[in-house]
Amino acid sequence: MIAYIKGTLEHISEGLIIVETGGIGYSVQVPASAVQKLPAIGSPVTVHTVFDVRDTGVSLYGFMTREEKEIFTKLITVNGVGPKSALGILSILSPSELILAVVSGSEKDISRAPGIGKKTAQRIIIDLKDKFKTMTSDDFQESFDIPAAADNPKSEAVSALCALGYSNSEALKAVSQAYEDGMTTEDILKSALKKLSLF
Repeated sequence: MIAYIKGTLEHISEGLIIVETGGIGYSVQVPASAVQKLPAIGSPVTVHTVFDVRDTGVSLYGFMTREEKEIFTKLITVNGVGPKSALGILSILSPSELILAVVSGSEKDISRAPGIGKKTAQRIIIDLKDKFKTMTSDDFQESFDIPAAADNPKSEAVSALCALGYSNSEALKAVSQAYEDGMTTEDILKSALKKLSLF
């Protein structure tokens, strides 16, 4: 179907952009977080898209990276998670943050998204955990655009725990449970190691 659209950005509004190419303006629904990544109106833009056909109509969903598109397509396979809910999740969580939340079982992070309750968050974790848990921290940095370890205390803490012999899933879970806003890598490691000793 329509894998991507490359054209001129003609309009930006909340959750919606219009991209013109070949004399046709395509209305594309996007996560709220996409607005910060878009160029100025009138600039060239490439949007990775998912063409969705349902009884209620035809929609085009767009993403600034292939990773966001991939995560979106996985989310809408979960029972009870439609395109609108998936966009809501990607509006507050980056692909790497969602993967971390799923692998570590953090339903609290996922349920921050509009329209996502505790039960739906649990279902997302159950359905997607096996698909995500085999990824390593290196996979995250390369494929899901996590900042380099020096710029990301959580990523650095996960790498450090793996170097100490813990499995990637153990490290991810401990870091997710330990992390609070503003913590340094050292703070995260100390808290995560305490939690690992209780596992």
